[in-house]
Amino acid sequence: MQRRVVVVIFDGFQLLDLAGPADVFATASLIVGSERGYRLDVAAVRAGAVPAGKGIATVAELALHEISGPIDTLVVVGGLSVPKRLGDRHLIGEISRLAGTARRIASVCNGAFLLAEAGLLDGRRATTHWLAAPELGTRYPDVDVDADPIYVRDGNVWTSAGVTAGIDLTLALVAEDHGHDVAREIARGLVVYLHRPGGQSQFSTPMRSTTPRSEPLRELQSFIDANPAGDLSVPALARRAGMSDRHFSRVFTKQTGLPPGRYVERSRADTARRLLEETGHPLDRVARESGLGAAETLYRVFRRHWRVAPGDYRRRFSSQRT
Repeated sequence: MQRRVVVVIFDGFQLLDLAGPADVFATASLIVGSERGYRLDVAAVRAGAVPAGKGIATVAELALHEISGPIDTLVVVGGLSVPKRLGDRHLIGEISRLAGTARRIASVCNGAFLLAEAGLLDGRRATTHWLAAPELGTRYPDVDVDADPIYVRDGNVWTSAGVTAGIDLTLALVAEDHGHDVAREIARGLVVYLHRPGGQSQFSTPMRSTTPRSEPLRELQSFIDANPAGDLSVPALARRAGMSDRHFSRVFTKQTGLPPGRYVERSRADTARRLLEETGHPLDRVARESGLGAAETLYRVFRRHWRVAPGDYRRRFSSQRT
């Protein structure tokens, strides 16, 4: 039986949030046959041309109020204009109404905010683009936000990370419907991962703590970042700050939000990541120059912070010509 997918768009939406999942669903229909595949309906508050964030217009064949169930999958896209859409009672109301007729609900990128505004993520675990995750958790405290996964399933509600993660999520939806062999064939054809290694933290900016209020601690923070291979033990740092070990640890933790040891590890991990991106140094040299000591420690730290091995990270993000 053909499965009906309704994709909700709005002025300023992210074009790839629509195009990526649409291509996955369309390719699935080619493989399994149109009778068992997917029928895609693109809808907006008003039918007609809807400009994406970059100005490219997409035609919404249907107005949301024209749609009645049943719906197999409701997909809500994201975009830079999402904050402006949270006050659109018509849009939010229609998302809530259609969710009640859908077998499953999904969001791409910060489309999770629209689901949350409709009350569809209350008490659920969810993800969104790593840049927007802190705001999602603050604005909707009843949502259990996890910023790292590429996508999250909680019951019949699926949420995905930033932009291209909508492809990962849709492959998982197809795998649920038609099996992993079909999803794998689609991934091969689209030249994407079936299961992307690691989480979205590997794509995030360097990890930062709170900037200390006191000038001496700000200077010490800069010293740590500039000297990753130096002696950055608590006693050495406390001496440099002119404090006792205990007082230094207490003050540093209070002003940065991180204990000194954890801050040092984060700083060294960021240095290692930069070296992997910008140099062709072997892993043992990266470990030494970043202050992590040995390649084994580098591997453990990378797995802990970014869920990927250093070599995998370098292959994806190195600026060095190979």
